[in-house]
Amino acid sequence: MPKFDETQMLNILWTVGISLGIYVLKSVLLRFIHKRIPDSGIYFRSKRIINGIAFLFFIIGIALIWFKSGGSIITYLGLFSAGLALALKDILMNIAGWLYILLRQPFAVGDRIEIAGIKGDVIDQNIFKFRVIEVGNWVHAEQSTGRIIHIPNYKIFMDPLANYTLGFEYIWDEIRVTVTFECNWRKAKGILEEIVHRYSDDLAEDVQKKIFETSRKYLVYYKNLTPIVYTDVVESGVQLTMRYICEPKMRRFSSERIWEAVLDRFGAEVDIDIAYPTMRRIQL
Repeated sequence: MPKFDETQMLNILWTVGISLGIYVLKSVLLRFIHKRIPDSGIYFRSKRIINGIAFLFFIIGIALIWFKSGGSIITYLGLFSAGLALALKDILMNIAGWLYILLRQPFAVGDRIEIAGIKGDVIDQNIFKFRVIEVGNWVHAEQSTGRIIHIPNYKIFMDPLANYTLGFEYIWDEIRVTVTFECNWRKAKGILEEIVHRYSDDLAEDVQKKIFETSRKYLVYYKNLTPIVYTDVVESGVQLTMRYICEPKMRRFSSERIWEAVLDRFGAEVDIDIAYPTMRRIQL
């Protein structure tokens, strides 16, 4: 077994004493502020700060115990810097994320983004976090939920970021309409092509201009921007999928206009029926 001299034993006792002392003081302080601060968010932030300060004092105390006063200043500074970086890791990461957002500009206020499974419109950005007003979630067609979500800046390094607005300011949307096998599905497809062109052609010129501008900065290339209707077969009938370009924040409005036009036109046709799940019974 290793032997300890008197100095080493004294250093060990001082280390244990300082550790227990800092732990007791931290626990008492946390219990005190827990009674005085009813807001759980403020208490959580205060707890993180106190834990960081306690750890910093622990590192400094250990350094003073185990290194003589004449020790290398570089050792002290290195130990202090390591403790400071570990205690303030989240804060430093948020500041680094803020600088990255400021310099590289992956998004700006007003952009619609998706990060860490959260989708929304950016409404604010500061040195520690950015805020988005949430869209989607339990609300369909990416409409606003009304909730403001605070996202720490360091998430920009941890999760993929999708920007709906940067560069090419449009998205592709699809609307699926299923008609019965017995109906005139070719006629239905022609009607859908007419409708989707009617509500998409007014964007064609602006889309082409945006594509040209974006292609000068990113490798974005679309050969065909015209809306199209695809044909597929599903269990309950013939599925006709309208694919068209729209503005991200106008997706629900565009879908509503197209659906209303489809229902009006199909309602006037006697040989077109929208399909729904059915069961057929055959008697032998």
